Amino acid sequence: ETEHGFVCAKRALSKLRVAADWRAPVERNLYEARWLQVAQMAFAGCAPELLGQHEELGVLVMRYLPPSDFRLWKKELHAGRVDITTAQELGKILASIHSYAAKQPEMAKEFPTEKIFYEIRLAPYLIATAERHPQLANALHALVAQTQDNAKTLVHGDVSPKNILIGKNAPVLLDAECATWSDPAFDLAFCLNHLLLKCLWTPPSTSDFLSSFSALAQAYLKGVDWEQSHALETRTAGLLPGLLLARVDGKSPAEYITHDTQKNLVRRVATKWLVKPPSQLQDIAHAWAKELHT
Repeated sequence: ETEHGFVCAKRALSKLRVAADWRAPVERNLYEARWLQVAQMAFAGCAPELLGQHEELGVLVMRYLPPSDFRLWKKELHAGRVDITTAQELGKILASIHSYAAKQPEMAKEFPTEKIFYEIRLAPYLIATAERHPQLANALHALVAQTQDNAKTLVHGDVSPKNILIGKNAPVLLDAECATWSDPAFDLAFCLNHLLLKCLWTPPSTSDFLSSFSALAQAYLKGVDWEQSHALETRTAGLLPGLLLARVDGKSPAEYITHDTQKNLVRRVATKWLVKPPSQLQDIAHAWAKELHT
């Protein structure tokens, strides 16, 4: 607390809070600060206001967002309080940030974070999963190459319900420690993946989760103006099964998928989609719904 009110101070950890030994460079806070500034310019109010930064200590200071005014999306989803409008707004926000940055390719120099992104996203999710599933290694490694080869804009890297607050206006994105210049399909797939997995956490809300999946995807794709939207959709649809499998067998498994029947369902479906990738996101939503009801 300061004389001007509460603030939020954040310092990056060198070892992430997961069961596996997963370490990450603390300088990622520098790039999170840069992402916060870009996001605010692209879509005002979609990220916490950056008040200050200490680069040597790796500390950010942001305006405090009180829980009384901002609800965590993850908790809302788990409780079955699913507002389709939130998903639509999130799709618009992501597309706005990606569009804003894509039109300024010189911005890529401000995010020389390919190595960090590999260490805290591509390796622990896709490469680690490939080690557990050698028969799928070629497909998973191809997704890594696809992501690296389509560096078109600034991505957040961790668009997850645990990093999204729901306020009176637009959703607010937190924790852009993975920010890098990469494939926008990664952000879209990362978030959509969580909506698929939430069907296993709160089954009575499955239809609402899948409606949110479709609403987010449609709102996002409408805002794609830096490349052909169908090309981005195809990459997203191909990436989704890799991320789905990673939340069971990667270094950051979803903590709420605990039963073997759930894990085996994810493995079976993800394997099928990795072998024969779907090209449209709506096909994934329909196929997932069918799998859950068989």
